[in-house]
Amino acid sequence: MSPDQELSGCLFIVATPIGNLGDLSQRAALSIENSDIIACEDTRVTAKLLQHLNLRIPMVSYREENERKKSQEIALDIESGKKVALLSDAGYPCINDPGFRLVRECHARKLKIIPIPGPNAALTALAASGLPTHQFAFIGFLPKKRGQVQKTIESWKDFDGSVVLYESKYKIEKTLNAISEILGSDRFICLARELTKSYESILSGPVNQVIEEQSQSSGKGEFTIVIGPSGYSFE
Repeated sequence: MSPDQELSGCLFIVATPIGNLGDLSQRAALSIENSDIIACEDTRVTAKLLQHLNLRIPMVSYREENERKKSQEIALDIESGKKVALLSDAGYPCINDPGFRLVRECHARKLKIIPIPGPNAALTALAASGLPTHQFAFIGFLPKKRGQVQKTIESWKDFDGSVVLYESKYKIEKTLNAISEILGSDRFICLARELTKSYESILSGPVNQVIEEQSQSSGKGEFTIVIGPSGYSFE
């Protein structure tokens, strides 16, 4: 029995695959199996993962809309001695996904927290981008309004490292064009689509080149964008 399995009254923060189920670590699987409750973003998504693992464990919906209330309830479960696994639909909970309030509540109550590291789209894209990795900033999704998008991009214009962000298939074209207009068509970026999945695509180079290459491929899927610092190139 591993040290993780011997514990009681703790929160496991479990990273789950962002596409390829083969990326689920043995420790993550054991932590899920050893939990009394699973707090998850979408029970339907997590049910598929449990089916893959041949497990039947009680689930509770823990999402942005009910995070404040559920954080209190789940913390009480942990105080009573239960082991809870926190899962998002894909990737690492709390990183642009629900979880922050529960982790904060556990700290406030001096409860045991055990992070189980694993897949994360932002770090995966950054590592494969060919852009600087010594210093980077993750900003999640851009604001919805065009003016706020421009303001956000401009605020990172002179950052010395790489900037990582997520974008949906519905806004990817507009966002790439905004980056080109604000930062210049020669600014180096990486556009990663459907990471770890069958149709994975990683395009790196000047933003105008990436836009051209992306226009010839599918616009479907989940996108991660890495923006390199001003003046950076592969030469």
